[in-house]
Amino acid sequence: MPGSLRDILDAAARGVFPPPDGGTTVVPQHAHRDAGVLAFTAHSVVFTDEDPDWVYATLRALDCDALAATMNPRFLAAFMARTGRTTDTIDLMTVAAPLPGPPPVEPAPLDDPDHPRVVRARERRGDVRVWAAEGGVLVLGRGVAGRLEAAIEVDEEVRHRGLGRALASAARHLSGGEPVWAQLAAGNARSVRAFQAAGFRPVGAEALLDAP
Repeated sequence: MPGSLRDILDAAARGVFPPPDGGTTVVPQHAHRDAGVLAFTAHSVVFTDEDPDWVYATLRALDCDALAATMNPRFLAAFMARTGRTTDTIDLMTVAAPLPGPPPVEPAPLDDPDHPRVVRARERRGDVRVWAAEGGVLVLGRGVAGRLEAAIEVDEEVRHRGLGRALASAARHLSGGEPVWAQLAAGNARSVRAFQAAGFRPVGAEALLDAP
């Protein structure tokens, strides 16, 4: 197993995953802002500055499928109680390789710090950049372990015209040559379909705990 959270994410972006051995790896946080759980196929990664012995003892105490223990609500609740953090949801974790050339839609840089999508992005990401197309917004920023993360928003009146897929694809063209990650709520079928149509592939699940 690679030694750091960023190593693990970089390997996953290349299609190299932790061994499917049913185990759990605990690694330090990359930064104070981000702690949480990544669940790959039959292997989980808990990134926290808490004592690893506490993580393993808490997981052992759960009466549940060991493969699902790190995403079990009782473990996540104990994790939040121990750290004073909160979480919103468990997301589908996806990634896509960069693409050369111009994007399929030409969004214009947006300099509006009060835009709701920009405000939300800056709560969880650094180095946020924003582009706007007619009826949609694309955000790129540095998230967990400094990885490049994308988010999009499409106005209701222009949905079902392929704009979401085009904006997700544009993120791959605007990434500067590095992989792009997107965390998607599993119940947001529109967003999942748009990112998958743009070439983003699911690699696991993620529960991100926000700092108090």
